Amino acid sequence: MKGQNGETTLQHVPLEFCGFVLMDGAEIGAAAFKPIELGNLVARLAETDAEIEAAQALRYRVFYEEMSAIPSDNVKAARRDFDRFDEICDHLLVIDTQRADLPGGVVGTYRLLRSTVALQNGGFYSSDEYDISRIAGQAAETLELGRSCVEEEYRNRPTMQLLWQSIAQYVFHYDIATMFGCASMPGTEPDELALPLSYLYHYHLAPPALRPKALDERYIDMKILPQEDIDQRLALTRLPPLIKGYLRLGGFVGDGAVIDHQFNTTDVSIVVKTDLVTEKYIKHYERQSKRDGEEDGL
Repeated sequence: MKGQNGETTLQHVPLEFCGFVLMDGAEIGAAAFKPIELGNLVARLAETDAEIEAAQALRYRVFYEEMSAIPSDNVKAARRDFDRFDEICDHLLVIDTQRADLPGGVVGTYRLLRSTVALQNGGFYSSDEYDISRIAGQAAETLELGRSCVEEEYRNRPTMQLLWQSIAQYVFHYDIATMFGCASMPGTEPDELALPLSYLYHYHLAPPALRPKALDERYIDMKILPQEDIDQRLALTRLPPLIKGYLRLGGFVGDGAVIDHQFNTTDVSIVVKTDLVTEKYIKHYERQSKRDGEEDGL
């Protein structure tokens, strides 16, 4: 999902890689999950300030150098993308252990913010664009996904598998009921995005109990075209692969789009109920836990 006012570069990854796929035998450790290794790639949570700064450096390279977003003076001087939320989030990293030329070897990242943490520290990042009170007000734990990006040459299956395997295990560890965040489409002219925006509204609008709504002062009506005028197949070709990936996970969109002139994008709110996509993985962990218990003599 979207990072700081910017579309995650995962949108360039083929759809079949955007899903919860767990490696056999994966275990959840005290830090939400143990590191997952695939060749020279390792996925784990950041453990030090230096590792968080390496993730911020990756975000700067992707958002500001590659995608030409407009940085603040402080961000430009540091050559790191950062804000106050970095201090309270967990930072998921994919590290290439052979890339000494990159800070920390970090080639992929996702920022994870749980509701129990957010509500004690000023709320969620998404609340700058959307009224998310229906999600944030849930008794169950929720998870905001953001600041995601991947180094260009690593936008492939192995990196995507590691990111989503890690997120899936994080979801299980914290018993997260709902994931949400923002995703973007390039451009700031709603009429030029009329087909995909209208398609999302008519066919994938979140149920009222979970539906975010763009703030009144930022609200852009998504139902530009009537439903009968929508060519669904053509509309899907106009959606970034990231958004299509979330739809394939059973995701929904909120009411209203938001224009982000800094990043030259049009944002939509994404909501995914984890019980729609994780049942088989819960069974996987039940089997794994039983095997582990038997091995430990429990």
